Amino acid sequence: MKPHKQTIALATTAGIIIAAILLPKIWAIEHGTAFTPPPALIKTIPPAAQAVVAKPAATVLNPAAEFLQYANPYQLFLRSGSALVMDERDGTVLYSKNSDTQRPIASLTKLMTAVVTLDANLPMDRLITITRDDRDTFRGSSSRLPFGTVLTRYDVLHVALAASDNRAAAALARTYPGGKAAFVQAMNAKALALGMTRTHYVDSTGLYNGDVSTAADLAKLIVAANKYPLLHKFTTTALFSISDRRTGHVIRFLNTDLLVRNRTWNIELSKTGYTSNAGQCLTMETTIANRPVIIVLMDGWGWDARFADARQIRRWMLNTERRIPDYFNERLASARN
Repeated sequence: MKPHKQTIALATTAGIIIAAILLPKIWAIEHGTAFTPPPALIKTIPPAAQAVVAKPAATVLNPAAEFLQYANPYQLFLRSGSALVMDERDGTVLYSKNSDTQRPIASLTKLMTAVVTLDANLPMDRLITITRDDRDTFRGSSSRLPFGTVLTRYDVLHVALAASDNRAAAALARTYPGGKAAFVQAMNAKALALGMTRTHYVDSTGLYNGDVSTAADLAKLIVAANKYPLLHKFTTTALFSISDRRTGHVIRFLNTDLLVRNRTWNIELSKTGYTSNAGQCLTMETTIANRPVIIVLMDGWGWDARFADARQIRRWMLNTERRIPDYFNERLASARN
């Protein structure tokens, strides 16, 4: 018996409508964003499917244990000497490579610099002058902050984090109650309080090889730092400007993390680092396929190593999510019941 033409037309129409809703929804899940179709459009599809398409994409999430069953870590060929990917919800490690190996951390140090500065509850509107005491005499790194520049502590912290400026980080330590020695002591005390037992700091910039940590320890720091709203704002700002309070001169800065300038990434916290000893480094809290994860990359070789590795980790996670059988089927089945 041939199907009635009207039945075929109705089925085709329903299929087109469902596809029009589900395809963007699937894309949203894979890119870590939310998609909820308009209510008027939902009402035009069969009731059994309405519950599925009306459900916000952010609710589709597999447990970390289920992810690990279908993950194939051998697909990752990272150029980073140490790496860690952790599900932030329960601390489950999704991927690890030499995550307990102690290495120099370069400007990842500045994340602890920011935490210690904020913990001290110092006035953020206090004016700080960049002086010759803040210059880098060890590696001779450059800065866009001329000596004599006057900024608020708020702006100095912003420049130290987003632009990874060494003079700014040095000025934060110099103007801390008790000076640089007290500041470094506070950094190490905070590390111990967070359980970062294989971490040690010798300065606020990360220029010295004595600033060391592990990927596992840095993940603990990211968890703690993510509780400071200001750190989210500063580390995810792609482009910003500050004004010298003495001259009125405006200085523009770019975030050193290229990924925060890419709208396909949903990054909550980020910090980059590089020295010849530490290699390419990157720490961040991000969301991939609606899974909040912490990624730590250390000792990467090659100018684009840290970002290439981050992109590879993202592809690996998305491919793993697709292999999990109940990724969509379970939700569709529950709607039908």
